[in-house]
Order: sequence, then C-alpha cells, then structure tokens
Amino acid sequence: MVDGNVNMNVSPIMGEKGHKYAFVSFSVDDKFAEGKIPDCKVFTNKGFTDDEIQGLETYMKDNLDDLKRISANVNVMRAFMK
Repeated sequence: MVDGNVNMNVSPIMGEKGHKYAFVSFSVDDKFAEGKIPDCKVFTNKGFTDDEIQGLETYMKDNLDDLKRISANVNVMRAFMK
C-alpha cells in the first residue's frame, strides 16, 4: 500500500503504427514510477516496493476507461500556455 498522497500525471494519447497508448506517472516524495496504458504495466520504478507497483498496475487496470478519457482530453498547448 502506498502511504501518503500520490501525485499522478497522464500524457496525451500517442500513436505508433496504429497502436494508441499513453503514459501514466506516479510520485510520492522521492518515489517515482511510470507505466503505460492500455498495457497497465509499470516499466520505470524508483523507490516503490513490488507490492506498491502491483497496486499501481491494479489501479491502472481498474481505472483504464477514466485514464483513457483523461489522456484524450490533455491539451498540451493549453498546459504549456498556463
């Protein structure tokens, strides 16, 4: 179980050869992990335990539709201009 407040960021949808995906990053203090949807797998980890990584992957699976919706609504230019 991850203690404390987890900060999460979701990238805009990206595509490669017809395969759409997005990145989801999680951070707590000095811990950082990055995963990819729709695979729902963490591929970068600095400081999270194996159990915490499993929890983050479960979170991505359980909330995949919401994460896809968030990613589809990311406007890079609007975020850049703020």
